[in-house]
Amino acid sequence: MIYEYKNETYDLDKVTRLYPAATVEVPGGERAQVSLEWADLKSDKIMIAYYVLVFDFDPVGEAPVNRKELKCATQDELFSVMQEVNSYFKK
Repeated sequence: MIYEYKNETYDLDKVTRLYPAATVEVPGGERAQVSLEWADLKSDKIMIAYYVLVFDFDPVGEAPVNRKELKCATQDELFSVMQEVNSYFKK
């Protein structure tokens, strides 16, 4: 199953892990991924740069090095993408 979004393709048959995250700005101009729950808890203290849906393609148990990130500007966009991807798995 191939999912396409903004001219990027994601082979859902090869996905081993799939999860959402928020990418936040940290001191020094760096960015870090955090869980959506943590981002919500700290929303008054952090700056969210963007949201991502992470597609890992490595075998479970191995360090994830083969991954693609689908970037979303808002949490609503992320949730919409998650619903679209979910519909592929229901087929």
